[in-house]
Formats: sequence, structure tokens, C-alpha cells
Amino acid sequence: MLPINYESWHLMPDSNKNQALDNIKELSSSQKFGYLQLFDIAHREKDGSPMTSEAGEIMEKLKDKKAEYEAIASSDSSVNLKNIDNIIITEVLDPKRYGRMAQMQESIGEQITQLKAEAASLKDEAAAREVEQNRKYNELQLQLQNMIQMFQQSQKPPS
Repeated sequence: MLPINYESWHLMPDSNKNQALDNIKELSSSQKFGYLQLFDIAHREKDGSPMTSEAGEIMEKLKDKKAEYEAIASSDSSVNLKNIDNIIITEVLDPKRYGRMAQMQESIGEQITQLKAEAASLKDEAAAREVEQNRKYNELQLQLQNMIQMFQQSQKPPS
């Protein structure tokens, strides 16, 4: 019955068209595959057995990790399972890379903390300079007012 093209669609009986549309709707409404499901499908034979023993071991590790994360998520509501497939695959297939990524994130976190501390220190120094400048400005304003008063008094004729 498939593939269907423009010409064959018109020649097809209505009952077959309805069946084809129902099949399309069923396929499009089914759940989308995650990376773990895709890995599983791609590494299995038609009979359902793993393509290689290594693929079988990896699939077992992936399944175990997923169960581990789901157990954690069921007890801790702050855990987000939305993008967990990527993390699981990265952990299982390339643990060195996962470790490097975690190390990089930790390093970046330390750098952010250090930069925030430096920014706070610079802000405090700027505030101290501003206070000192305001004090000097007020002092100079007072001196100027005193000088103006003295000048005005010196300009007055003696009485």
C-alpha cells in the first residue's frame, strides 16, 4: 500500500485512505523518543537482542542509571528529569568527559565567586572615595564661603 504519491492517492479506495490517515495520526500522536530509547532502538537486532555484547552492557548501564535518577527524583522534587537522558548517556559513554565537565563547572563557580568578591571590594573602595571627595568638597565650600565673607567685610568702608 505504501509509498503513496499524488497519483496513487486518488486511485486508492476511501477505506484505505482512512486507514492510512489513522495510521499517520497514531504515529504522530505517539510519544517522542528520548535519546535513551533511540540508543536502545539503534543498537538492537530485529529480534530484539543487542547487536553486540558491548551494546548490551551499555544498555544495562543506561537502564540502571535511569532507574537511579528516577529513584532520586521520586524522593527529591528539586531534581529535574527533563534533560536527564543527555546526562545519563554522557556519564555512561564518556565518564572522563562527564568528570571534566563537572570539574569545569566547579571551576567556573569558583571564578564567579571570586569575581563577585572583587566587584564588592571595588564597590566598597569607590564608595569610600566618594565619601572622602564629598568631605573635601564640603570643606572647600566652607573655606570659600569664609573667604567671600572676609572679602565682603574688607570691602565695606569702616564705620
